[in-house]
Amino acid sequence: MLAAAQRLRRSVDFAAAVRGGRRAGRGAVVVHLHLPDTIGTPDVSSPAEPARTIDAEQPSVSARAGFVVSKAVGNAVVRNAVRRRLRHLVRERLDSLPAGATLVVRALPAAAGASYTRLGADLDAALAAARTPRGSGRRPR
Repeated sequence: MLAAAQRLRRSVDFAAAVRGGRRAGRGAVVVHLHLPDTIGTPDVSSPAEPARTIDAEQPSVSARAGFVVSKAVGNAVVRNAVRRRLRHLVRERLDSLPAGATLVVRALPAAAGASYTRLGADLDAALAAARTPRGSGRRPR
């Protein structure tokens, strides 16, 4: 289980990671990784956010993670099993993220039938892709 300080719980935190982070999908998961490189600069995209949300992005806070497993994945039993697997996989990888990073892992319907090993490989590949700078692996148009 993740410690309380390492979990995302508020929808504002999820929205900030999804809107401001890098997205990468691999296999059965999609990750949204918001790195703390913009801390200290005002966020002009959402000036109406309450001041307390700024506390969640301080660099002294450890990396945090949240999970999105929709009904498209399966019934409640299947969704909770997928969430438990992902939570365990992320717990092992959270220390490798920089302090203040925010990670949202979204499970795709294929995650319901995926093995633990495949979920781990998909998560590793998605995290590696999200960490690479934008535009580094793309061909010019």
